[in-house]
Amino acid sequence: MYEDSNELTQEQIDAFLASMNAGEECIAGSPGHRTMTALSERAMRITSRMNAQFDNLSGAREQFAELTRCTLPEGFGLFPPFYTDCGVNIHVEEGVFINMGCKFQDQGGIYIGARALVGHNCVIATLNHNMDPALRANLLPAPVHIGADVWIGANCTILPGVTIGDGAVLAAGAVVTKDVEPNTVIGGVPAKVLKRL
Repeated sequence: MYEDSNELTQEQIDAFLASMNAGEECIAGSPGHRTMTALSERAMRITSRMNAQFDNLSGAREQFAELTRCTLPEGFGLFPPFYTDCGVNIHVEEGVFINMGCKFQDQGGIYIGARALVGHNCVIATLNHNMDPALRANLLPAPVHIGADVWIGANCTILPGVTIGDGAVLAAGAVVTKDVEPNTVIGGVPAKVLKRL
């Protein structure tokens, strides 16, 4: 039985976010898991509208604000299409730009620092499944933190729990599995340091 996304209460959303942000395992079928599914339905409804009925960038920005349930900072920009299966745990600072085709799995929290640039078709994941086959449907959240002035090239994948230091550059196609030091250029699968800036 799923929750109706139109009937979610603020208390349910706050409890879900508190659990995710504390890194607590989300047990399949639990009330928290049902809230997660309802939030996914809500996010898909908003992003489907944003992506299919584009009129202008201001409208896309307004729909992103509705999705994230926050007032967006100065200079935030987004080119649709954009996809997420949650939306309420995305946090952006001033001057952030997200290019076309990005997919954010933000249940565990995505934090993007000032003036960071996110290239086409990037995937940012914040959930893993439990490795025990008997518990495989359970979800383990871990946030992604992206520093200020980071440039993420097209088609990058950032895995749960990764922190990217200020000023770093992720080369196109990088798969980022561990923390990235500030002011470094990384690339490859898995990504490694290519040079220091």
